[in-house]
Amino acid sequence: MSDQPVVRPAPISGFSEWLPEVRLVELHWLDRIRETFERYGFASVETPAVESLDVLTAKGETSQEVYTLRRLQADPRDASDAKLGLHFDLTVPFARYVAQHFNELVFPFKRYQMQRVWRGERPQEGRFREFTQCDIDVINVDDVPLHFDAELPRIIHEVLTGLGLPAWSLNINNRKVLQGFYEGLGIGDPLAVIRIADKLDKIGTAGVGELLAGAGLSPEQVTAVLDLAQIKGTDASVVDEIGKLGVGSDLLTEGLDELGFVLESLSDLPTGSIVADLSIARGLDYYTGTVYEGKFLDWPGYGSICSGGRYANLAGSFIRRNLPGIGLSIGLTRIFAKLLAEGLVETGPKSPTRVLVALPSAERRADALATAALLRSRGVNTEVYHQASNLKKQLKYAAQKGIPYVWFPRSTKASRTR
Repeated sequence: MSDQPVVRPAPISGFSEWLPEVRLVELHWLDRIRETFERYGFASVETPAVESLDVLTAKGETSQEVYTLRRLQADPRDASDAKLGLHFDLTVPFARYVAQHFNELVFPFKRYQMQRVWRGERPQEGRFREFTQCDIDVINVDDVPLHFDAELPRIIHEVLTGLGLPAWSLNINNRKVLQGFYEGLGIGDPLAVIRIADKLDKIGTAGVGELLAGAGLSPEQVTAVLDLAQIKGTDASVVDEIGKLGVGSDLLTEGLDELGFVLESLSDLPTGSIVADLSIARGLDYYTGTVYEGKFLDWPGYGSICSGGRYANLAGSFIRRNLPGIGLSIGLTRIFAKLLAEGLVETGPKSPTRVLVALPSAERRADALATAALLRSRGVNTEVYHQASNLKKQLKYAAQKGIPYVWFPRSTKASRTR
């Protein structure tokens, strides 16, 4: 035995790690998502895990959650690593990517990106410090047609339905509706009120009301803001409900037209899967139009399973061109971890192997390897048992790994008599 000290293995909070049979299911999910994105013409890109801190903080969002990069034995005179950080989402790196490759891309540029991201927040149920996101975005020069605001949730609906998730809904709102409504109330800083309203699902109506009052809103303004947040509906009739509140502005009218168009375009989807929810605010400042937030119906307190929205010019921080876009992100790790915890992920075998070629003796290894090579050439995942051993042991190995077939090579004696 070595005298080397033993480091006791232990899980790191906020970082998921699956056994092989669970990881195989996750990979299957990733394949299904990828196939759906590509059916709609979205192309895959991948950006580095690390970005310049200037890029990550360009919009001033979640900078307190960024993990910076620094070597353990860094030279204190070299500050270059301190200017790098792990990306906290895929949207900001995508904006940088578009700006950098602007002259090489075809617009509107439709991309999907499936990568891990990192956020330095307190781990809890549904919140991880490392997790996988699956994003789709459309970005264009000067204008992104409104029909994409309906196409993206349709794609996400197809993905989530295909994965067979428990009951969920994709909730839709429009930031122009919120900002225009608040402006119509005479509120001087609508964006500050949007950030407060975004806390509704965390602190409730009373908590938001207190924050609004503390921000200087009158009792009448607080009541109107909360009344708007209570409105929900599954079709364009919610536009009339908002009108009954008696508040008006040009921006509000524009937002209601856009919200009504999206709801009407998605009216063929199953009732209840798409919901207009005026409490959805999405606190990130770069959202400017349609916003989305998906939730499990049976676990309303659980975090959003998908989210996103329209942004006016996120890439404008990196290039002097007007590049608006719209995107939606699936929180794959959050969804997968919840279903796993609830016992709703049906795992399969511990290995992708379909055929185990038995090894009756060391002398037959060449024959076994040739057989395995032939099966693999025909698209069959195949492995050869690792050493000559009794048949019972080899069958037990196949059973433990969930390998459905075992190939028994013909005996040498039988081969000679043919």
